[in-house]
Amino acid sequence: MKRSRFTEEQIIGILREQEAGMTTAEVCRRHGVSS
Repeated sequence: MKRSRFTEEQIIGILREQEAGMTTAEVCRRHGVSS
């Protein structure tokens, strides 16, 4: 199984940023994730 680039805590934080009103594109740009 491939090792995740982000820890579980980081993923939860990223999702919370998006839920707080940031656009998905902005969250992806900040964290270097492709959308």
